[in-house]
Amino acid sequence: MNIPIKTLQCFLTLVETGNFTRAAEQLYLTQPTISKMIQRLEDNLGQQLLIRNNQKVELTQAGVLFQHSAHQMIGQWHRLQEDISNLTGLKTGLLRLGVCPMMSGMIIDLLGPFREKYPGVEVQMQEFGGFGCEQALLNDTLDIAFTALPVTHSEQISSQLLVRYPLLACLPDQHELISQEALTWKDIEPFPFIIYNEDFSLAKLISRLTKADQVKLNIAFRSGQWDFLAAMVEANMGIALLPEPICQRLEPSKLTYKQMQPAMTWDIALMWRNNLPLTPAAKALLELGRKIYPQPEP
Repeated sequence: MNIPIKTLQCFLTLVETGNFTRAAEQLYLTQPTISKMIQRLEDNLGQQLLIRNNQKVELTQAGVLFQHSAHQMIGQWHRLQEDISNLTGLKTGLLRLGVCPMMSGMIIDLLGPFREKYPGVEVQMQEFGGFGCEQALLNDTLDIAFTALPVTHSEQISSQLLVRYPLLACLPDQHELISQEALTWKDIEPFPFIIYNEDFSLAKLISRLTKADQVKLNIAFRSGQWDFLAAMVEANMGIALLPEPICQRLEPSKLTYKQMQPAMTWDIALMWRNNLPLTPAAKALLELGRKIYPQPEP
């Protein structure tokens, strides 16, 4: 059986986009061309991989199995290309990097120097929440990713702490808790709470800590955008928990920030699959991160 890498990429793009129109636009191919490639693939395998209709495509049971293998094969091909192209040093290549949207402004201190040191390496960034980055690493569609600790799949994923920021309770400026010097989860429990989407590591951290304190938060809204969270707090729609660097960007006259008791931190790290070798570009990013960020105290 001879299946070209391009066909695997076409299949995965089609599954990701959900229909032939978007896949054709992304791959710069015509829809009939994609249809013929998928048909030849199914003929080679002797199995139907996709259920087609006018709106979307869905995976058959065979398609689900093949999708997992296709991810692995594309990942192995990518790693082989990177290893061969860098036999004489890291001059060119592709770094598949996962980034949480909330971290974008806080990782420039690493990405800027990386770009200066390795100008020939293309950095292909994909945005996910922390859990989404973990899934992409496990599917071998990312080489390395930024995350907020802790990681969920700790038995399969290694991590390197880079920097630690305080987490602050964010309140509207007329809130009744403003007079308190610091807040506990028990203080926050009676009030509406605005939290991150469930695939964010920070949401999982908050869930774990409140469960340990036997606190049930009154969750009013979820969002993956820190500016939207802050706007809802400002509109007196609830309390949120924000990392200190994000608080510093907001209008201080409209919001009030309080320390949490006990103190909480937002721990930013790099993470990668521990059973796969790092690509040369991913290894270089990790090594540079260890040099740029002095290791925080435990």
